[in-house]
Amino acid sequence: QVQLVESGGGLVQAGDSLRLSCTASGRTFRAYAMGWFRQAPGKERAIVASITLINGDTYYTDSVKGRFTISRDNAKNTVYLQMNSLKPEDTAVYYCAQKNGPLADFGAWGQGTQVTVSS
Repeated sequence: QVQLVESGGGLVQAGDSLRLSCTASGRTFRAYAMGWFRQAPGKERAIVASITLINGDTYYTDSVKGRFTISRDNAKNTVYLQMNSLKPEDTAVYYCAQKNGPLADFGAWGQGTQVTVSS
């Protein structure tokens, strides 16, 4: 079983930057990809970005392209989400999760970290 712990959230102003971290422990050797998701009040949780752990292939949802960057440090079992030019609409609880294969669902959700962007 894998455990994921997110950190790095906070309250910032529009235009500021934050870097989120997600550190995995436990049975991390099965991970194929890691993803960052977010859930704003009254909305469903949605994917923000993902990265495969071997090839480093990335995916971004359209609203964050050019502003967010996902990266990984396999030696530290950590995935990062660098968020630049933050907007109030980026306000949400951010979660990380992993998937164990290209066709698997994301799971092993962390507890989430709150990101609040004021205008």
